[in-house]
Amino acid sequence: MKEFTVLHLFSGIGGAALGFQQAVSEYKGMVGRFRTLAGIDVDPEACQDFRTLTGAPAVEMDLFSRADYIAFHGHEPPADWREVSAEDLLAATGGEYPDVVFLSPPCKGFTGLLPEKVAMSEKYQALNRLVVRGLALTMQAFGEDPPSIIMLENVPRITSRGEWLLRQVKRLLRRYGYVFHEGFHCCGEIGGLAQRRKRYLLIARLEKKMTAFVYRPPSRRLKTIGEVLGKLPLPDDPSMGPMHRLPRLQWRTWVRLALIPPGGDWRDLEHLDFENLRLKHTPRTGAYQVAMWDEPCGTVIGSARVQGSNGVAAIADPRVPETWRTIAFRVVRWEEPGPCITGARFGSGALAVADPRLGCRPRSGSYKVQAWNEPAATVIGAGDIHAGAAAVADPRIPTDDERPNPPPVIIALDGTWHRPLTTLELAVLQGFPAVMPDGRPLTLVGKSDARWRERIGNAVPPPTARAIGEQILLALLVSSQGEWALGNTGVWVVGNNTERMSLFSNEGARS
Repeated sequence: MKEFTVLHLFSGIGGAALGFQQAVSEYKGMVGRFRTLAGIDVDPEACQDFRTLTGAPAVEMDLFSRADYIAFHGHEPPADWREVSAEDLLAATGGEYPDVVFLSPPCKGFTGLLPEKVAMSEKYQALNRLVVRGLALTMQAFGEDPPSIIMLENVPRITSRGEWLLRQVKRLLRRYGYVFHEGFHCCGEIGGLAQRRKRYLLIARLEKKMTAFVYRPPSRRLKTIGEVLGKLPLPDDPSMGPMHRLPRLQWRTWVRLALIPPGGDWRDLEHLDFENLRLKHTPRTGAYQVAMWDEPCGTVIGSARVQGSNGVAAIADPRVPETWRTIAFRVVRWEEPGPCITGARFGSGALAVADPRLGCRPRSGSYKVQAWNEPAATVIGAGDIHAGAAAVADPRIPTDDERPNPPPVIIALDGTWHRPLTTLELAVLQGFPAVMPDGRPLTLVGKSDARWRERIGNAVPPPTARAIGEQILLALLVSSQGEWALGNTGVWVVGNNTERMSLFSNEGARS
């Protein structure tokens, strides 16, 4: 076994590290694997998740310069805060020099989720500058024996909103003798995910240490949402832990989701013939049953209740106090006129269908209901139904059970249950395991679904990282023998000649 080391900067919860640790490559009888030196991130919860998921050390470090700290936070840093130095980075690896450095800097300032005016503010420009500062610290710390491979992963819009920063990155890499390739790929196709996830990747190779080319990972078939999520229990199953809780929505939001066709979003509500749509309640046998006053009662069960009834919990009592209003909670037929509506307060039941028309114009993709038999859209850090594609048309209709406070189940016109995705499901779509090696369900640090979803959306999918890591391992093994090898997936990083590099497209070698 030949071991190579990797350092992860802006490591998050360790998606890339987990994938690299799973990578294995073989060349002429030699087997290569990666060992994680450390993950480095400013978020203490992400560092704790990194340790749990990977078993490797994680070091909490703020890589801001002092000026950028002030620009981003709007105030001076605490008295005990200081700028991270190259020596700190070297200390984080225990003095070891990594063979590979993987950087995944914050992408919030580059993403299209922010309006351009906000993205161009000094606050987010300070965040964006971490791209250059992270690489500069790396080269200062390990410049005596630079990494064989350096990788920079981010959202595609970094090439426009961060173009001037990428120019600095490439100048720095050239100064240390690196050749590099930059381009876009779909993480789903590389990792065989049930998610379309386009990302920017710059991969740099130090020619004096690596004789071998780095080849592209082979493309894999995209899975469908159902192939992945269909293996999980339905949401709210206690065996899958707190991250599998189904978000509780307002009644009108449930109705909106039910009315949006699979593959559509909030804009489809504007074209509905809602005047001719109604909801029909189909209770199970015994639900809302009224027992006879002069007959024996049905079995008394522990979960009997009238609110959201699931059994006999009401009786036809002939004793009517004179002071009660006879019109309260009166049931009327659909085809008959209703009684006079009084000022008496209605109960908490759903007595009318909510108007599905929105009073605002969310951005494209909000309230998107994804089809069960298609790949998912990109899992983002702000992943909830109000901000993106975070709902699915689930063909598995839950049976009535005895859980307290069950969510509404509205069967849409296509015969499926349009529901929000749970946090655990988003993690699984990102390629994380639903169950840890010790049998416990995946559970991140803390109790906030919003924080969990942010860390999951920012992560590199482990299967994608594994596929990339295996190609890098192969190149490292070949180079360790002073050789080079042919591949059939197209060269990722060729050599120092720009014209020669341009001969290779995103699909592979043309000549």
